[in-house]
Amino acid sequence: MRKTLSRAMAALAATVVVTLLLPAAPASAHGQLATSTPLTGTVVREPLAQVGLYFTEQPASNAHFTLTGPNGSRVDSGWSHGEPKRLDKPVTEYFKVNGVFEPKLYHTGFPAIVTVAHWPAKGRYTASYLSVASDGEAVRGAVTFDYQGPSTAAPAGWSPPTAGPEPALLAMVEGTASANPGATGSPADATGAPASDPAGATEKQQDGGFPAWLVPALIVVVVTAIVLVAARRRPAARGASTPTRRPAGPARKTGVPARKAATPAPRKPGSRAGGTARRGRR
Repeated sequence: MRKTLSRAMAALAATVVVTLLLPAAPASAHGQLATSTPLTGTVVREPLAQVGLYFTEQPASNAHFTLTGPNGSRVDSGWSHGEPKRLDKPVTEYFKVNGVFEPKLYHTGFPAIVTVAHWPAKGRYTASYLSVASDGEAVRGAVTFDYQGPSTAAPAGWSPPTAGPEPALLAMVEGTASANPGATGSPADATGAPASDPAGATEKQQDGGFPAWLVPALIVVVVTAIVLVAARRRPAARGASTPTRRPAGPARKTGVPARKAATPAPRKPGSRAGGTARRGRR
């Protein structure tokens, strides 16, 4: 049984290793976030006049950007296209050509500059974005960072903006979501989307197929079930195939009587052993 379990566990481990080493399906989304200023997860100690979000292509003119403070109120004051800059690390996106995904490197980041009205308090700030790429794919996400600088006052006559995404943008996003059910998020979370990684870091469901993680998970489950079934059936099979032994006592009574142990013959005087003993006594 131990050998069977060892072999089964070795097979399970090999299966897990192979599935983890299999290449994942490339991300097919375009126009995604490449980098930001400040970077997500960093700490800002000086009041910035603006927040920069850099994408692999220029954001749509009707894109929607917000900057939310620790208390949930918005502190942004509009956005504009900035000057493109060369990325420190190129971003790879994939295009499907004749049924084959072809990689394309992006070395330039196209910014959306979000103006910051003021910094009301220390804490976590979230810069959210919603746009549509040139291929019609929805571009949404957020960058979060921690502000630990001094508080600043709001400009005179400024009030927190309340406008949401334009109806035309929402219609395009809804059309993308209906055409691609695997797309994450919804128009309702346009101003509160979860933090996202740079382009290509998140795998997406493609062509309505199964997610990339589903096949390895199914393989692991099936192999584990086989191991458990084999471990339970092996002791039962051994117990059924092993014949029961009869007690040795009754068999001896009904069979031929056991022979008595032979008594060793007495040694004759003058034998070699005796002679050796006599010489030892001298």
